[in-house]
Parts: sequence; C-alpha cells; structure tokens
Amino acid sequence: MRLVQVLIPEGNRAPVLDALDEEGIDYAVFDEVGRGDFEAMAQFPVPPGGVEPVLEDLVAAGIREDSYTIVVPTETVVSQRLSALAEKFPGLRISREELYARAQDLAPANSTFFAFLLLSTVIATTGLLLDSAATIIGAMVVAPLMGPAISASVGTILDEPKMARRGAVLQATGLVAAIATAAVMGLVLQQTILVPPGLDITTIPQVAERTSPNFLSLFLALGSGLAGSISIMRGSGSTLVGVAIAVALVPPAATAGLGIAFGPPGVVVAATVLVVVNLLAINVSALVLFYLSGFKPIDAGQFEGVRASVFSRVVVLAVAIAVLSIALGAVTWTTYQTQSFEQRVSGELQQRFDEADVEGVELLSVGVDYEPIDLILGNEARVNVLVGLPRNETAPPDLAQRWDDQLSAEFDREMVVRVGFVEEQLSEGDVAGSEPATGDGTTFGGGTLSESESGFGPDAPTAGLRPGRSEPRGDGESVAGRPSVDRTVWVPSLLCQ
Repeated sequence: MRLVQVLIPEGNRAPVLDALDEEGIDYAVFDEVGRGDFEAMAQFPVPPGGVEPVLEDLVAAGIREDSYTIVVPTETVVSQRLSALAEKFPGLRISREELYARAQDLAPANSTFFAFLLLSTVIATTGLLLDSAATIIGAMVVAPLMGPAISASVGTILDEPKMARRGAVLQATGLVAAIATAAVMGLVLQQTILVPPGLDITTIPQVAERTSPNFLSLFLALGSGLAGSISIMRGSGSTLVGVAIAVALVPPAATAGLGIAFGPPGVVVAATVLVVVNLLAINVSALVLFYLSGFKPIDAGQFEGVRASVFSRVVVLAVAIAVLSIALGAVTWTTYQTQSFEQRVSGELQQRFDEADVEGVELLSVGVDYEPIDLILGNEARVNVLVGLPRNETAPPDLAQRWDDQLSAEFDREMVVRVGFVEEQLSEGDVAGSEPATGDGTTFGGGTLSESESGFGPDAPTAGLRPGRSEPRGDGESVAGRPSVDRTVWVPSLLCQ
C-alpha cells in the first residue's frame, strides 16, 4: 500500500477532490498556509498498482508538474474500506514515478560508483588467481553494476535521455575501468612472489571458465537482466539480483585484464567478447520487459517517439548480440565436437582391451589432447595411453603405430599416439594379496589412474608415479615392523612409444 500526498494548486481543490471521489478513494484534506500558490494538501492511501492511474487523473484535474507529489510506502494500513480499492487496482507493479526514483537511486554518484567497482574488481581478480569461487561471489556483492543497466533502460522507456545516457556511460566506462584495474593488478603481481613465475592463467579453472564462453553464458545475462527489471518493478530482492548481474560482468572483465597482464591474447579476446555479449543481453532484456510491462512517459504525446526509440535500440542490440554470439556458437560447437571425440577415442581403446585385442598389457589410462582450436585449424589429435607391462614381458614395439593406424582410419582424422609403459616389479609389502599400488597409495588393480595422471609429456611415464618404498630388513621384517610379504607394485618405466 502507498500513502500519496499532493499539494493542490490555488483554484483546483474541487476538481481534484472530485477525481478522488470518482475513484472511490478515501482522503484527508489539510489547508496549506505555507505558500500562496497552493491552497490545500490531499492525503490518501492507494494500492501500488493504482498510483499511476490516480496520479494521471489528478494531473488532468489540475495538479501541476511543478507541484509536490509524495509517494510513501506504508508498513500497515488497518481499514476495511480498502478491499474494493485493492480489487479495482490489482497487481504489484509500481508507478512510473516510483520507477524513475528507484532508477535514480540505483545509479550512485560517480565517485561512489567507481570506488565500489574498482574494489570489486580487485577482489574478483584475487578470487580468479586463487581459483576461489567464494571470493568471486563476495566481490559481486560489492559491485554496483545493476544500477547503470537499469537506469539506462528506464531512461529510454520514460523518455528521460539524461538518465539513459548516464546509465550507458557508466556501464561502458565502468567495464573499461574494471579491465584496466585487473591488468594493472596482474602486472604488479608478476613482480612479486605472490604468483608463481611464468604462471599460465589458462590452467586456472576459474579463468578457463571465462575463456570458453558458450550459449549458456547468454542465458545467464538474459536471466540477470529480467530478474533485475522484475526486482525494481516489484520492489524486492534488488541486492541479490545485483549479484547475479555483477557475476555476468565483473569476472569476465577481470579475466580480460589478467589476459592483458599475463599475455595470452586468446584470453583477452574470449573474455572481452563474453563481457560485451553479457552487457548487451542484460540491457536488451531489461528494456523489453519494461516496455512490455506498460511503462510510458508522463506526456502521452511522447509515447510514439519512445516506442520507435525502444524498437530501434532493441534491434541494434539484438543484431550486435547475434554477431558476437557467432563466437559463442563456435565455442559451443567446437567444445561439443572435441569432447565427443575424446570420449569416443577413450571408449574405442577400452573396447579393444575388453575384447583382448591387445594381450600382455593392462590399460591404465587414456588421455586425449584435442582442443577446439585444433578442430578449427585441422590439427592432429594427440592420444596419450598409459599401460601396465607385466614382469619379464617385452613391450610390443609397434603398439603405438598400430593404434595410430586403427584410430586414424576409424575416426578419419590424423592422430599421434604416444604409449607409455609402467613395468611390474616385486616389492616387500605388508598385506598379502593386496591390489597393486604405487608408493603413494594409488591402486592400479582397477586398471585406471587418476585424471591428473592420464596425460603426459616427454617425462610423462614417471609423472605422478613412485615406486614402493618398503625395504626388507635382514630379519625378515619390513621397515614398518610387520612381517614382509610379496606384493606386486607398478613402477614407472622409461619405455615410451
């Protein structure tokens, strides 16, 4: 419920009160003695959905735009006379006057806006480098990006060009400032011991997430824009919705800045495309929702001009999103293709072992190194296979080439197959019949390794694998003091194909 207070200009008391009577609104009238151009003040309660139409009636009855009209939210109204009024003005949508005021409040002073934005960027950049999702979310609570996005759309709908222009400028300059802040922070951190020398930021999962954007990122931005618009129209949850809007903008901007500082140009391009697409999607979704909700300028004669302006801006934003979404579509398609290819190759090799196509060795892990850029450029796929070799067995000399020929023919794609062998040795263990294990407790009995051990480079067969360390004493007991028994342990071999 809202409590409305309006000053009635001299000579308009009767028509204003008649308008309230026609709407069935209970009111109180007080004589105005402070100013000579107003004769009274009327005060009345009205549901949120009734504020806009009632004020339109009062303007038609003689309430001037330069007079004072105050709309105050009420905590509680105790009366049985308001049920008919609530039925007459259903809905929770606020009036355009309230919408305008809230949009103004959401776009703070420039000094406040940039202070909070830069602090948010610093926290988000720290979260990216620490690979901490919690830190990144905490930074979003500080980010003030919801206000400019909403005020730009509200200014367009209500034909308030100054508000619309300020909202657009704050968004553009704010994101540029965020990228620059992250870049400077990254350059400074490289000169300290806070980050490892030669850090490859693409190996950080939180950074990699923002450098491989797909169409799901677009849904985040569209949903955030719609949620922000609804929260303003309904007057609830704007702080939490602001977090969602900031999530779509600040982390990608910080990622682009880190890309500038640490060098990978692909990071800069991908993150910049993501942040621009998200920015446009938030604005177009908010603009469309405000328009469809029926908001319009106070001056009815401006409505046609506003409708044309909204239509043209939506078209421009939609075209820009469509063009930039080509990159999102390409990433989505190539990611799906490469992941599908990796699964098929792994499944094919596993099937060959299950069917005893390869005898004398045990499949431990399969890793496929095939990135989206390899698919686009037609580069060869790199397949890394780790197998266990029993004692006194000789590694098949042609295994890598045989698999290369078979997989290349099966998938019609050039491949390079690298096979590493892990030899079986006999050590003194503590439990008879236990599963073969590495010295660090990793069990190979199931025929698999952890994901971190699936791919390997020139030194790969030794990566992540250590021989058993129990050395039998002369008295027949192991170092741990337990009776020694034979146990098979896989240890790395330098045999590679």
